[in-house]
Amino acid sequence: MKTKIILFILAFASAHIAGAAIRHVPLQYPTIQTAITASQNGDTVLVSPGIYFENINFRGKGIVVASLFLTTSDTAYIGSTVINGGQPVHADTASCVIITRGNLATSTDSTAALIGFRITGGTGTRWEDEHNPGSVYREGGGILIQYASPRILFNRICYNQATDMTNNVSAGGGAIRCGDGNPKIRNNVIDHNQGRYGAGLVFNFSGADIRNNVIAMNWGGEDYGGGGIWAYGADGLGRERTVQNNTIVYNSSQLGGGGLHVWSTSMVLINNIIYRNSAAFNSQIQGSATTQASYCDIEGGFAGNGNLDADPLFGTMNYYLAALSPCIDKGDFAAVFNDPPDPGNPSNAKFPANGSIRNDMGAYGGPGCALMAGIPSIMTGTIGHPGIRDLTISPNPAKDKVKISLQEGIYSVKVMTIAGIELREFQFNGKEQAVIDLSSFPAGAYLLVVNSKSGATTRKIIRINGI
Repeated sequence: MKTKIILFILAFASAHIAGAAIRHVPLQYPTIQTAITASQNGDTVLVSPGIYFENINFRGKGIVVASLFLTTSDTAYIGSTVINGGQPVHADTASCVIITRGNLATSTDSTAALIGFRITGGTGTRWEDEHNPGSVYREGGGILIQYASPRILFNRICYNQATDMTNNVSAGGGAIRCGDGNPKIRNNVIDHNQGRYGAGLVFNFSGADIRNNVIAMNWGGEDYGGGGIWAYGADGLGRERTVQNNTIVYNSSQLGGGGLHVWSTSMVLINNIIYRNSAAFNSQIQGSATTQASYCDIEGGFAGNGNLDADPLFGTMNYYLAALSPCIDKGDFAAVFNDPPDPGNPSNAKFPANGSIRNDMGAYGGPGCALMAGIPSIMTGTIGHPGIRDLTISPNPAKDKVKISLQEGIYSVKVMTIAGIELREFQFNGKEQAVIDLSSFPAGAYLLVVNSKSGATTRKIIRINGI
């Protein structure tokens, strides 16, 4: 599979950069944005490993911004090349990445691409709804797209937020918000993002091509629902929303549509795993009348050819399918959906796919399946996951210390910033009570991540200043 990815990436790169400039960061330019500013259509901004505290804007240019994953296919560069939007120059322009074009007529341009980064720490941009003038939202914690059709490939988009309600109608699209465009979102890990609607992804009057992504552990939905994906309004150019070979799991919404919320529009689902999402109602999919699904594994069942309702049986990491998973070789049997063959045994699929070459449901099946950014061990569960149901935290909010208790067992506990930076880690036996001292932390929100053999859970804890 690595050889295949290298060939694909190099072909992509050579086709794009022939006759165009490659601008190296930080060798030639100190920041990603200065390289973008100097770029012309067709250029590539190639970024070496490091943490870049930036909120970049493509400025309407048809350029590729990529880590060294583009030229090496080494997934380690995804984790080591970080765009952290947590230190914005302007608080109201705090998306990690903004990709916009002029209007609906120019929204078909797909020359812009963002490839091979960890995108984290963004808190969204105040944005007037172009379909409802005067209504202002905070949107696109990680990536904000408007009137554009970029390629978002092989990124890990995590620990972003679109939740600030100050002078806003609402806030959504914790990881990605797209309006009036048609992006290709492929081979990404989209996890631990938060939004008051569409905690993972928002599509507003937009088409989309969403394939081979892991969309997991995103939460929110207080205002309009939608934990994993939220979609509203028909695309102005009649472009479809196709959701194919994705693993959409462990997302949660305080209203409906823990997995997907589809409202006043349609969506086509093929070969996906949509399981273990939670919501006040319609935990997996809200909007069944406008959603077509086939050859998907959907918890609770869903009408359509080839659909299953069976525990997908994930492996121990990265949401790979375990050897006995019922999702292996259960995707659409048409040859166009086949998994890549193993060169040494062409009747079998090549890892990370399994079984024969018939499509495997989920992110690691189909012709586009590939190795992606490594998903850390905290991805084994979700906020409120039944595997760890009895976690208590007291007090919360807290001035100095919080106490946590659990049933008997050995647990690994991490305290992290909202941007995913680990601050503290320890183990304890659930028979005892653990005390976490927050007194050295600035006031604000943090994540408490608890792992055990039975699952994991992530809870928000708040430290307040003493009086």
